[in-house]
Amino acid sequence: MISQSPDTTPQPEKVQIELIRESSVSRRISTVRSLSQTVMYLSRRAIRRAKPALTEREVDLAFVANHYGEDIARRLRLYMERKQL
Repeated sequence: MISQSPDTTPQPEKVQIELIRESSVSRRISTVRSLSQTVMYLSRRAIRRAKPALTEREVDLAFVANHYGEDIARRLRLYMERKQL
């Protein structure tokens, strides 16, 4: 088996894959959910560090722009303005 990770040798990677396969669906979903929350938190934190003057709303819109594109962020901004959110 060829390792998929540049910093992991094949044997530990094989063990890790087997542990994932043996875990329950709920455990795998929980792990994915936790990783997703961590990535979103770290992304927002990076935006705040890069531009500390932004409001929370501006951070949220920057997050959307970074992850989903400027067009979606622009449309979201317009929607929020129309709905006064």
